[in-house]
Amino acid sequence: MKFCVHGIGYIGLATGALFANNGHDVVGYDPDEELVADLRAGEPRTTEDDLREYVLEAMENGFEPRTEPVEADCHLVCVPTPYDEDRERADLTYVEAAGRTVADLLRPGDTVILESTVPPGTTEEVLAPVLAESGLAPGEDFSLAHCPETVLPGNITHELVHNDRIVGGIDAESADRAIALYEPATEGTIHRAPDATTAEFVKLSQNAYRDVNIAFANELARVAADYGIDSRDAISLANNHPRVDILNPGPGVGGHCLPIDPWFLGQSSDSLDLVKSARRVNDGMSEYIVELLESELGTLDDARVAVLGVAYKGNVDDTRRSPGLRLARSLSSRTSDRRASALTDGGSYVETGGAEVRLHDPYVDDEEIDLRPLDDALGGADAVVITSDHDDFEDIDAERAASLVDNRLVVDATATLDAEEWRAAGFDYLAL
Repeated sequence: MKFCVHGIGYIGLATGALFANNGHDVVGYDPDEELVADLRAGEPRTTEDDLREYVLEAMENGFEPRTEPVEADCHLVCVPTPYDEDRERADLTYVEAAGRTVADLLRPGDTVILESTVPPGTTEEVLAPVLAESGLAPGEDFSLAHCPETVLPGNITHELVHNDRIVGGIDAESADRAIALYEPATEGTIHRAPDATTAEFVKLSQNAYRDVNIAFANELARVAADYGIDSRDAISLANNHPRVDILNPGPGVGGHCLPIDPWFLGQSSDSLDLVKSARRVNDGMSEYIVELLESELGTLDDARVAVLGVAYKGNVDDTRRSPGLRLARSLSSRTSDRRASALTDGGSYVETGGAEVRLHDPYVDDEEIDLRPLDDALGGADAVVITSDHDDFEDIDAERAASLVDNRLVVDATATLDAEEWRAAGFDYLAL
């Protein structure tokens, strides 16, 4: 069959590769000319070796990146769905634009599948009316379904093939057609949702579940500290109960999904309470770490803090809504007179004041972020904070780190370091 994938960023690229590697003729459409040029030159924008090889294999199998869309038997919409700054509404501009593009190409008998994560009701109430501008009726002249992606950065090629999928159509035939497309290409079970809105709700529920459970672990860590208890010891013991499975605390959550998707549940509902509380807890962990540092150092005015890890999770290069960058912004603005932040969202300094933050991450290569080599970040530091659980950080020599810093204080927000080794090197070791 002929596929046209609308949006070949991280998810769209992998999804297009999936269908190309399963024998379909796939065009990956994106208006970003540089992105398309890089792909045509055999340079996918990823540091994940497995995904790179998978995409290059797909290009050998006929996957074609283009800056113009084409007619196709199936249109896959994989565009971004950001949230507005006030967290009041999802920005569906990209979905609507993709819908208009598809409408111009739509033919009777085609199938349209929305993979983007969206608020409940988007497929039927937003995308369907836009597609109907083609003069064709959704569910009568063409099929329309929602099948959300559920992959984890760092393991995308495995999960793309092996994860279960949820498919919900605007009618039974739409669901049937979408399921028939995914079943031969994936090894996971395809679950039929009653409708597209249910499928949208399920994806949001999955990410909200994870966010709430992380928030519970983070709140336990803060309460345990008030009692002088090691939260991870307590959690490990608690998890011996057959019906208890508490996660580990950390510096907060990042990436595109967990900080954003739970808010989508409240798009048309006033009943979002627990999820809002969880979001506040997880977003507040950077401020909690700042308070820990203040309690140990007395003041952060002109303190030098090495923040190791600006990727939002271990062993990836993704810095979207990174807890490490969030902490850096809090530190650079935390002075006795609360002056404005000296660190932009991109990670560059724009003024002096607050703590001096040194950022280091062995996985990230971003010219907009002021990254330093490890020794440079540690040199003369008053405190070290670990905010990403990179495997590389396990190999940092504690004795060498002790010889570089001015003050031997480390806050290991991810419990990545060997606590005994760092204490033996003379560090005051704190973990969440």
